[in-house]
Amino acid sequence: MIIKPSASWHTRSTLSRLAHILERTGLALLGAACGLFVAEVGRFIEVIGSGEVVFAMIIYGATGFYLGIDLPQVPADYRMHLPLWRGLGNSADMVELLTAAGTFITSVTAITSVSSIILGETVGPRTAGIICLSWAIGATMQIAAGIIARIELGRAVKMAKLALFSR
Repeated sequence: MIIKPSASWHTRSTLSRLAHILERTGLALLGAACGLFVAEVGRFIEVIGSGEVVFAMIIYGATGFYLGIDLPQVPADYRMHLPLWRGLGNSADMVELLTAAGTFITSVTAITSVSSIILGETVGPRTAGIICLSWAIGATMQIAAGIIARIELGRAVKMAKLALFSR
């Protein structure tokens, strides 16, 4: 992953910062909408009948899209390695794959939910359970990728500061 010179929050213009905040807010709203659509289909499961569960799905979906889609990039000279994935590339690649797969899964479940709502089709409890579980797995993948990327960015910054002060 390569960090762009203008990618630092401190070097961005006010207009660029505003655009970034609008983009992240839009992504969060999109994730919330996905959670709402999946919750609507999930009404056929006894657990998702309450407003609290629907609200939790909306918040979880918003968190997944907010954290998982716009990942911070670490400097090119900082290599993230996880011993389990050495043969498959560095962990930055795995984080990108994790967020991409999570985004894909949540999007597919949202499209499936919206199409069933618009077409007026009722899904059975088993199908609704599969849709909701798939959505939850995808949103969790996005959140995990966002957290991992931010932890690794923090490590990169810490390593850079240590290297700077050790000179």
